[in-house]
Amino acid sequence: MSYKKLRNIVLTLHRYIGLAVGLIAIMVGLTGSLLVFQHEIISVQRHQQIGAIAPQGEPLPIERILNTVKSAYANQPDALLQRLYLPAKPDEPFNVVYATKENDWIENYVHPYTGAILGNNLEINAIQRLFKIAYELHYSLLAGDIGLKIVGIVGFLGCVLSITGIILWPGWRKLTAGLKIKWNAHPMRVNFDIHKVAGIVAAVFLVLTFFTGFCWNLGEFTTPLIYTATFSSEQAADPVSKPIPGLAPLKLVEQMKTAQAMLPHASLRSIDFPAKPENALRFRFKLPQEKVEYGNSNVYLDRYSGKVLRLNNALKSSLGDRVLNSFEPLHYGTFGGLSTRILYVFVGFTPLILFITGFVMWRDRRKSATRNHPSKLSVKR
Repeated sequence: MSYKKLRNIVLTLHRYIGLAVGLIAIMVGLTGSLLVFQHEIISVQRHQQIGAIAPQGEPLPIERILNTVKSAYANQPDALLQRLYLPAKPDEPFNVVYATKENDWIENYVHPYTGAILGNNLEINAIQRLFKIAYELHYSLLAGDIGLKIVGIVGFLGCVLSITGIILWPGWRKLTAGLKIKWNAHPMRVNFDIHKVAGIVAAVFLVLTFFTGFCWNLGEFTTPLIYTATFSSEQAADPVSKPIPGLAPLKLVEQMKTAQAMLPHASLRSIDFPAKPENALRFRFKLPQEKVEYGNSNVYLDRYSGKVLRLNNALKSSLGDRVLNSFEPLHYGTFGGLSTRILYVFVGFTPLILFITGFVMWRDRRKSATRNHPSKLSVKR
């Protein structure tokens, strides 16, 4: 196959994938830009809601924090304790997550020094509601599981689109030709130059975000493939506790000591509480070398015997696990700190720019074809 024929195939693939998934890619890209600093903005909103927290020595024991929130749900027997997020800074609250019949994710913010419940996430304002809608649009188009799969497929096609764009980039023949925009040229030439420059500048980052989104949304297919490709063993199902008749679960403070001893240099970031007696207790830690906000190191304990059922040290994980753990910083742009996060805000706008400029090129090509070969595009009656 000649180079010209191969290039035409790649160009055709690039063009029609772009037209097919462009609008969804624009939606995903723009909502992604909006969500880059979501946590920081919501944190500011939350501080305005609950007020400033002045550090006052050592925080209260975790069991006391949990008992305070448990008392608030005493008249709701269906309420279930799900998770506890620990403060990362002295001026942050504990976040105790409960589930009820009416709401499956209620965050209760608790003062770490007084134990007072300061508020919850049900008291949301317009900005928080906007972020909630943007998040659901971003990962599922507000269409539930079907939307989740559609966005996953668009993620895969977006990878193909970005890679074919890299192949077609004219800068491979001459670097300056691929990075220069001739602003004083014909509008169609300017349109093409904007397309090629914006595309190549954002291409690698688009591949990273599209690919990680594809892997997350279609994880039931991609995760086993990643483990196979990296010659890694896929982790078994979550370990289980063995209830002992007549014996209550061990106290949380004892379990915390056991878990911390497994990762003495890590900071405890969250605790997942079992929904069933046989479920294990999970402690999530962040090692100093980890970039992910809540870490990827976990300790699973038997609730009754205190036995360590599984230890996941993020620094000693298999290659497959390390690949999967890398998705979060690559998708959110946190791998390079503030600079890459700011860059990701602009990357989110590139699908819009590329679709508009690409559509203009396609439309111009169609017009040229109509002028040169009007009979080919005529409608038979």
